[in-house]
Amino acid sequence: MHIIIVGCGKVGRTLAEQLQEENTDLTLIDISEKTINSVTEDIDAMGVVGNGASINTLMEAGVDSADILISVTASDELNLLCCLIAQKTGRCQTIARVRNPVYSQEIGFIKEKLGISMIINPELAAAREISRLLRFPAAIKIDAFSKGRVELLKFKVLPEFGLDGMTISRITEKYRCDILFCAIENKDELSIPGGDHVIHDGDFVSIIATPQNTAQFFKKIGLKTHQVKNALIIGGGTISVYLAKMLSDIRIPVKIIEQNFQRCEYLSEQLPDATIINGDGTNRSLLIEEGLETAESFVTLTNLDEENIFLPLFARKVSKAKLVAKVNRLPYTDIIDELDIGSVIYPKYLTADMILRYVRAMQNTIGSNVETLYHILDNQAEALEFNIRDDSPVVGIPLADLKLKDNLLVCCLTRHGAVSIPRGQDTIQIGDNVIIVTTHKGLRDICDILEK
Repeated sequence: MHIIIVGCGKVGRTLAEQLQEENTDLTLIDISEKTINSVTEDIDAMGVVGNGASINTLMEAGVDSADILISVTASDELNLLCCLIAQKTGRCQTIARVRNPVYSQEIGFIKEKLGISMIINPELAAAREISRLLRFPAAIKIDAFSKGRVELLKFKVLPEFGLDGMTISRITEKYRCDILFCAIENKDELSIPGGDHVIHDGDFVSIIATPQNTAQFFKKIGLKTHQVKNALIIGGGTISVYLAKMLSDIRIPVKIIEQNFQRCEYLSEQLPDATIINGDGTNRSLLIEEGLETAESFVTLTNLDEENIFLPLFARKVSKAKLVAKVNRLPYTDIIDELDIGSVIYPKYLTADMILRYVRAMQNTIGSNVETLYHILDNQAEALEFNIRDDSPVVGIPLADLKLKDNLLVCCLTRHGAVSIPRGQDTIQIGDNVIIVTTHKGLRDICDILEK
């Protein structure tokens, strides 16, 4: 598969790094020769220096034979233009990054009239993920499947839960909740566990279930499941605008601290239900004055990763708030994950996962389609949702009889809208949605779950 990426900034580079693992033929376009040289030193791809909206540049990049063109420059309008010209000069699918909130209500119209295959908005995706976390603050991370019917949640095991030293089978037997433990992380290892795996305090546990069953389990072990009652947001950027609107829709009071006065005026116009404070969000006295000590959630969305990481560390000492931090730079994720700063949102990863899902759906070979894809467990594993469209070697055979790959779990089946955690005698049927969690990268078809 030949893929062209226009724009080699942070998002473009992240996409290129992920897509080079997908057995694709990559061509990168950027107006900066220095940027192209830097990226192609690390990534196996052809680089073209030029304007991605130029027909000559696109032809040099091979648009006439490309399967997908992805435009992720800093300009929404340029991204749309690149996709439009690519469609006129080639027959490729097109994906554009469009970030401006002005266009957010017009995405469907833009896609239809311009014929763009997919429009991605990293800021909107980040806001949606943060909103989910604030509705269910006990979770560190939440990924949704089957149109929200199923959720993959990550939480930390604390001493007050009373789970230390218990096996997974003992926990499920004791609490009788229809959930599946699909991953365990600690300082020493990451594993996709069996029933005899022992849980310890401090472990990070990922479970999969319906939202109702998850809430029931959390309630039984003593984790709070109600949504936060208020939100204190630092930084008034685009994510903050999207997030504040979402929280206002579910009647969660929002307070935003923003340093730029002109931006505060804009926020006041766009967010009439939010309280806008013009001030330095890193000022300790201001944070206390604006209610950090009693806030139920504290979200750091400034343009500086250092501030977004440092502020939750301070908030942890003076508040019991749900903490959420946005991080743009990716090379230090291993260090950040060791810090106790609550939930960390990486907009670049969200974007990459959306595009990878689309690429794999185009690459499927037999009888299924990748509906949803998330990189989980610090990018060491994947959670995928397949839609079973046709007959294949996995259909109609009890799961216990399938020769599944190691470190792979069939976590959930959705059939005619009904969700179930599968057991050994359950079978996969045509029309099902099947959720898989595995450390094996690059699964494109449901048959890839089988040992070759």
